[in-house]
Amino acid sequence: MSRPPVSRSPVPAAPPRLHWTALAVAVTLSLLASVPAAAAPSDGGFAEALSQGPLYATLAAFASGLLVSFTPCVYPMVAVTVSVFGARSVKSRFEGFLLSAAFVGGIVLMFVPLGVVAGLTGGVFGSLLSSPWVIVSLSALFLVMAASMFGAFELDLPSGLKNRLASSGGSGFWGALVLGMICGPIAAPCTGPFLTGILAWITKTQSAGLGAGLMAAFAIGLGVPFFLVGTFALQLPKSGRWMMHVKSVLGLVLVVVALYFLSTAYPVLAAPAGHGLVFRVICVALIAGGLALGAIHKSFEGASLPVQFQKGIGVVLTTAGAFLLLMGWMKPERTLAWESPAQTGQGPLTEQAQKRALEESRPLIVDFTAAWCVACKEMEKETFADVRVQQEAGRFVAVRVDVTDDEDPRVKATTSAHAVLGLPTVILFGSDGGEAKRFNSKVEAEDFLAALERVN
Repeated sequence: MSRPPVSRSPVPAAPPRLHWTALAVAVTLSLLASVPAAAAPSDGGFAEALSQGPLYATLAAFASGLLVSFTPCVYPMVAVTVSVFGARSVKSRFEGFLLSAAFVGGIVLMFVPLGVVAGLTGGVFGSLLSSPWVIVSLSALFLVMAASMFGAFELDLPSGLKNRLASSGGSGFWGALVLGMICGPIAAPCTGPFLTGILAWITKTQSAGLGAGLMAAFAIGLGVPFFLVGTFALQLPKSGRWMMHVKSVLGLVLVVVALYFLSTAYPVLAAPAGHGLVFRVICVALIAGGLALGAIHKSFEGASLPVQFQKGIGVVLTTAGAFLLLMGWMKPERTLAWESPAQTGQGPLTEQAQKRALEESRPLIVDFTAAWCVACKEMEKETFADVRVQQEAGRFVAVRVDVTDDEDPRVKATTSAHAVLGLPTVILFGSDGGEAKRFNSKVEAEDFLAALERVN
């Protein structure tokens, strides 16, 4: 947030209708990509959901947990686990409900502390996650996990350890609770990559409450099949090739996430991203071609070399198209005329811009941003790209301070001088040098424009 033996035979090619499905997905993406930026929907990624607010982030975490529950690490153990804690032998549906709720509660109890710790220690882990070495290592972890999802190799706990964990619970309410708490380690091969990604974003918020909420949502999503089967004695569909397809989809998501993380340290990866219709059509064509080659319906496991090659090319094309489409949607078409902060001297990075603004009797905009700040990117795309904002901001001196490397002494001096406690932070100074307005959260174009107009 265990696995019975699965067939090692090569996965046969998907029926033709899967190719039609891939084509339908591609057409849908094309239509979404053609929507104007102001009305474009969320990309569905967790980072984007976080920028939309706690509710969207919670729904994204819940959906991640639910999706993971249908992977071979979790799904096959649903019926067996429910039988172990006794929900299949209860005398009433209410008793089954209580046992199933206790099991899901155990999952929540195991995951929530991870979110709380990540939120409380966000400053420490946040600075670590700004290091290129850490970003590369984390991205490499995602890629290794994705390769496992694609069937390149098995990533699992030793069977003896899994059996010991599975037998540690017992029947009854407390047995269900304990069994829920140990469900996470058993499902670790499939939940681990997504937990790593979610925890990485929680560390940036430095909020223990949000961390607890997101982990609880993820755990509840993971526990939904267990709850439904235990409460209503439902019969789930049999395991089969469709589970391999789910794993491939999750693997594709992990590769795109890895590329996104890498692009924060190496922006050149996102440089080819654009806005035009031709660019979007090319991206959708890459996605469609990759899906047709076997990015989802083929597997590395037990397949011949030609099939593995097709799968690999399909994964590369699909993830490249999806990543560039995402980066193009996030990239602003225009922005303010930002000046680079002074790189000489020992004082704050804004010192030179403030001095010039006073000498020219002009107001000043100081924008604090970072490579990992999703809300900052949202403001760049929606607020600073507004034509009216750009026209009004033309009379300001505008300087942007990148605080990604928060261990840099001059960055520390700048954030300290301006009492910056978090991102995004945008400060407006009047022509007299005094602070006129401060924004400590994402601000819409209308509100920002009104603030600019009031500053002399």
